[in-house]
Formats: sequence, structure tokens, C-alpha cells
Amino acid sequence: MPDQSLAPPAAGHPAAGTADADSPDALKRRLRRTQRMRKLKAVGLTAPLFLFLLATFVLPIGDMLRRSVHDTELAAVWPRVAVAVAEWTDRSTVPPEHVFAALAADLRASREERTLATAARRLNYAVDNGRSLVFGTARGLPETSPDWRATLTEADPRWADPETWAAVEQASGPLTGFFLLAALDLRQAADGAIASVPPSSAIYVTVLARTFTVSIVVTGLCLLLGFPVAYLLASLPARISNLLMIFVLLPFWTSLLVRTAAWVVLLQEQGLINGAMLWLGIVDEPVRMIYNRIGVYIAMTHILLPFMILPLYSVMKGIPPHYVRAARSLGAPPATAFARVYLPLVLPGVAAGSLLVFILALGYYITPALVGGAADQMISYFIAFYTSDSLNWGMAAALGAILLTATLVLYGVFNRLLGVDRIRLG
Repeated sequence: MPDQSLAPPAAGHPAAGTADADSPDALKRRLRRTQRMRKLKAVGLTAPLFLFLLATFVLPIGDMLRRSVHDTELAAVWPRVAVAVAEWTDRSTVPPEHVFAALAADLRASREERTLATAARRLNYAVDNGRSLVFGTARGLPETSPDWRATLTEADPRWADPETWAAVEQASGPLTGFFLLAALDLRQAADGAIASVPPSSAIYVTVLARTFTVSIVVTGLCLLLGFPVAYLLASLPARISNLLMIFVLLPFWTSLLVRTAAWVVLLQEQGLINGAMLWLGIVDEPVRMIYNRIGVYIAMTHILLPFMILPLYSVMKGIPPHYVRAARSLGAPPATAFARVYLPLVLPGVAAGSLLVFILALGYYITPALVGGAADQMISYFIAFYTSDSLNWGMAAALGAILLTATLVLYGVFNRLLGVDRIRLG
């Protein structure tokens, strides 16, 4: 009789279930299930952060980019004109009679519905005195006319100009390149060609260049002043460096508006700095340091300096001091040991601090507005003006899109030249 202890356990036997549970396939299934649960828990923990970023960062930027090319303001109040002008093919001449008839019908309807100001405001962006063009034509509009082209051109000769109708066609939406072109000091002529605006109206390229110039200079000043401070903090004992770090972090406990207003008091002609220089005999008369570029540089450098010191300090603190001592012991002079050993290790902190200060400086509005003059305002000032004062959201969105694009391009170039991976490999 065969030995039953050597026979495999039956399917219903407890030992069979244990063997199946310990099989490689069962272990793989349990491992995949465990990993899946860990991923779900991780997603659940980070979901509030993703939703917050989506609601406060991604969606606003997406809406800004949409508004820079989406324009339905005129079509909402002049629907007949928007449809009729789309059929205008010969841009070298004025549109045909049915387009003028559609304009007359929309002018009458918008006057009755009290939406004439919306159309006037939108055309005023592209046509000189476009507001007077719309309201003046609407006031003298007759009830009927056998020839609307002659009637409207007699009411205002600008309706006989193809450039005026090109502006109407561009404003009819729903997609338009008017705002993006205007943000680059360009315009689209009646024949569709892209041309520069007159020099008297070209301001935005200059403002954009000024914005990047101020940001680069402030970044350089912060690096020049912040590097030795961070080096000192990283070299001192922890007890002393922690005490000095309080003075670096102290500005964060004060409002940005208060700090900027304090610089107005310090830099004015009767302020403390001019008074001290006059008392010491450094100057014979007060120096103008407010409402000009000097005041902007001083105030922005003071405000942004901690954002340069902190990344530099965090990197310098992690560099072992015996690296430089080893270079010195091998015969390298102090300058050579610093340039060949210490500085390459600090470059990631330089890159992080410079990039942080530069991006923060690009969007500065309060400081240049308070301590700068009319020729020192940065692009954020114009974005705020179009958003809150003139309610030209399309132009504000276009300027924001141009600034965002330029920032991303410069970030890519900066990361390419001074990226962390490149620094480590170098």
C-alpha cells in the first residue's frame, strides 16, 4: 500500500491553499495590489495640491492665453456686421453695400439696447478716435436710406477708408491677432500685411526691453551683494550664523509696501541719505535718487536680496571645507582654489538664486510705481492699467502672454547654459 504522506495534498486540503498562496504568481499579484494601493494613497494625498495649483495657477494662465487671442466683444453687439464683413474679400476697397446696411442696422439696434459704448470702446483700441466715430455716426443715423454706403461715408468720411473696415473685421472675432500684434508694436494692414506701428505709438517693445534690463541689473546687484553675505554665514559657527540669519529673514516680516515707502523717505532730496552725504561733505547739493532708475535699482535690490542669499547659503553650507584645504595643500593659491574648486560647487546656488530673483523682478509693480518715474515703469504697470483702469483685458492678456513666453525662453536658455546637470558634469 503506497505511503499517503508522499502524495500531493488534495485540492480542499489546507496545505493545498497555503501552497497556492505562496506560489510565485500569487506573490506577484499581492505585490502589484500593494503597489497599486500605495499609488492610490499617494495620489489621494497629493490631489488637494494638484487641485489647488490647477485652480490658482493653470486655469488663470490658460484663461489669460485664451483672452489674448479670443475676441467676441464687438460681435456680441454688432452680430450683423460680424457676419457681413467676413464676406469682404477685396480689402483694397471698401466693403459692398450690404455690409454698410448691416452696420446701419447694428448701430440702430445697439443704440436702442444701450450697448453702443461696448462697440465704441472696442473700435477705439484700433481706430484713432474710434469712440467719436461710432457715437457720431449713430447720432446722425436716419431711419432709412437708399444708399447706406453714401449715407455713412457722408456722416463720417472714415467709413470710406479700408483701414477702418480692416479694424472692424479684425475686431469681429472670434479669434484675433490684434492684441498680440499690438503688444509687439505691430499691426495688420487692410491687405493683411504685418507692419510696424508709427514710432509715436511704439511703446511696448521698449517697455519689455526696459523690464528685462531692470531685472538683469537687479539680479546682478543681488548676486554681487549676496554672495559675500552667504559665504560669511556659511563660514561662521552655527551659533553666530543663526543669529545673523535673523537679519536676513527680518524683511519678510515687513510688508512690501511699507519697505518701499521707507525707501521713498530715505531717498528723497530731503531724506536721511542726502542729509548724511551733505553733512559728511560728500556732495554739495542733494542728489536726485527718487522717481528715477537709481531708486528702482536700490529698492528692488534691497527687497530681493534675501531671495539670493538663501539659495547661496543652502548650497555653500553643504560644501565640505576640506575640499578647499586639500587644494591649498596641493599648492594651489587661494584665488585658484576658490575659482577651480569652490566656485564650481557653488554654481547651482548661483543659478537657483539668480533665476529666482530674475523671475520675481520681472513681475514687480509696486516698487517701480512708487520709487520710479514715468520712464521707469515695467510691463506689469501696463498690465495692471489695462486690467483695472481701461478694462482692456485683451491687451492685458497679450502683454502677459508675451512676458510669459519671453520668460520661458530665457529660462530655457539660462537652464541650458547654467543648468544643474551641466554644472555637475562640468
